[in-house]
Amino acid sequence: MKKVGIVMGSKSDLPVVEKATSVLKDFGVPYEMHIYSAHRTPAEAAYFASTARENGFGVIIAAAGMAAHLAGALAAQTTLPVIGIPIKSSLDGLDALLATVQMPSGIPVATVAIDGAKNAAFLAVQMLAIEDSELADKLAETRAANTREVLAADAEIN
Repeated sequence: MKKVGIVMGSKSDLPVVEKATSVLKDFGVPYEMHIYSAHRTPAEAAYFASTARENGFGVIIAAAGMAAHLAGALAAQTTLPVIGIPIKSSLDGLDALLATVQMPSGIPVATVAIDGAKNAAFLAVQMLAIEDSELADKLAETRAANTREVLAADAEIN
């Protein structure tokens, strides 16, 4: 199974990013976490992204706040899918959201909600499940369990 690379711009992003790791663990998806800054460690970030495919990664999740150039900087160095998590740090995270989502044509970054680490992990799992039927089955099972949970809650109030 391919790994998920998780890169955060700063250690302060870890509490949000840990929500993604819990989802990946639930699905048995291997991952590596790193702290690389698009501004303070650009060479290391570029190296990680440019070698990610050959190092067994299938998708990269990038979490950053404020100027939030990390996801775009990584996407510019790889053809793997990159999922950006804008981190709420200033302006209620709107600055990070816009910096993550507004990418130039040809360098896409899939972007989830502000602090949306769980959905970033679910999206990464979906991407890996394109070629992994066992993972696809686990996703279907999770969706079915979610449906049962909502219907049970509905039955409780009716």
